[in-house]
Amino acid sequence: MKELWKLKYSDIKKGLNSGEFTPTDLIQSLIARIEAEDSKIKAFLSWEKESIVRAAAESTERRKSGKPLSEFDGIPIGVKDNICIENTITSCASKILENYRSPFHATAIEKLLAKGFVLIPRANMDEFAMGSSTENSAYQVTKNPFDTARIPGGSSGGSAAAVAASFVPVALGSDTGGSVRQPASLCGIYGLKPTYGTVSRYGLVAYASSLDQIGPLSKDIDGIIDVYSVISGKDQRDATSKNIPAFDPSKVKELPWKGLRIGKMKITSEIEPDIAKVYESLLAELESKGAQLVDLDFSLLSNSIPIYYIIATAECSSNLSRFDGIRFGQRKDPSGKLEDLYVTSRSEGFGKEVQRRILLGTFSLSAGYYDAYYGRAQKARVLIKKEYEGYFSKVDLILQPTSPTTAFKVGEKTSDPIQMYKADILTTSVNLAGVPAMSVPIGKDSNGLPIGLQITAPALHEDKIFGFAKMISDWASKVELPETIK
Repeated sequence: MKELWKLKYSDIKKGLNSGEFTPTDLIQSLIARIEAEDSKIKAFLSWEKESIVRAAAESTERRKSGKPLSEFDGIPIGVKDNICIENTITSCASKILENYRSPFHATAIEKLLAKGFVLIPRANMDEFAMGSSTENSAYQVTKNPFDTARIPGGSSGGSAAAVAASFVPVALGSDTGGSVRQPASLCGIYGLKPTYGTVSRYGLVAYASSLDQIGPLSKDIDGIIDVYSVISGKDQRDATSKNIPAFDPSKVKELPWKGLRIGKMKITSEIEPDIAKVYESLLAELESKGAQLVDLDFSLLSNSIPIYYIIATAECSSNLSRFDGIRFGQRKDPSGKLEDLYVTSRSEGFGKEVQRRILLGTFSLSAGYYDAYYGRAQKARVLIKKEYEGYFSKVDLILQPTSPTTAFKVGEKTSDPIQMYKADILTTSVNLAGVPAMSVPIGKDSNGLPIGLQITAPALHEDKIFGFAKMISDWASKVELPETIK
């Protein structure tokens, strides 16, 4: 049997459905790959090998009997550690939830299981999804498969690294301000942040409820389309879920080059020269094919970082108040006094970055500061949403680099939170506006590190993003892992 772990999602799906190999064959190949290489990458916090093998065996039996649950039956999928799986630890990479086993499935997980996907939890992440490098995990630092001295991005760095290193063909992450797209860019894969409300947040441990969204990561666009079609759709258990059906993959069609209006940004000093070069080279090729390039003014969006961090930290302060050592979280009670229980449980359970964001959010929500900070940030958010509406009256799609830099070295920015926050400068506005965006690999820098392109479309128009991504798939094919990890 050939090394099945080398296959991309679309080849795995084809091979399973043709009977070329079984889900058990595939899982055994992936397990061998993970056991051989994850000590270098540290993509997974833990994984229950017996349950994974058992799920693959059940899928194999269904296929042998001619009764697969769907065309996806037996396809493995990585799961970020903040998406609940029944009777599985969901720690959000935090000490405070170190031994928490979820009593229920997230809606996205229920939908995947109904189609026969084989779950492979728990992908490492920044604690409670707060970070841009997966260095804020309470347990381990995930490494970038292209260079293990560098970070994979965050907060879904474990999911992105697992896909890039061929541990799984597809994975779930969550995106609050770029946490699927940014690691996808830094790891040379596809990563989608769907329109807010199209994927249920039920069972996703909340960071910032008005911004969070579950999204898929994959080495090829077909994996993104298929998983999104499975996990999307209305959910009565999520009050923010849009009343729409699941995404229909048949809607995806390549767009006509001639007359396609593409919004582009002016390159600023924050964007590394190699990224700017690849971005402008792609734009030039698109124009040569007949696309119309439109310069857009992104000056208002330059304020998205402070707006985002005020809103996100305020919501995080509210959401994480439940982890108090009594209702949820580890209990530390050194003196028997209620106040000491709260203080000690939270001080020992939360890491520094989580504590920092809770403090920032609590301050912006406090009496005397609410209107000056949180209230103004919400008004500014409305302006950003209107700005996007204005853009899409002029263009069909917006193209930008996903990240201003390629993967930086482990420890390079941990001492300067502001520089770390700036890693999301090109992605946060999408979450504030609630529109969909996807990172697509389009090349490498002079160090061989991946460069991603962010494609943004109007709300509910993921089909345009997918169609365009298929059109430039030749660019993505140039981004392959170095021999050291192949």
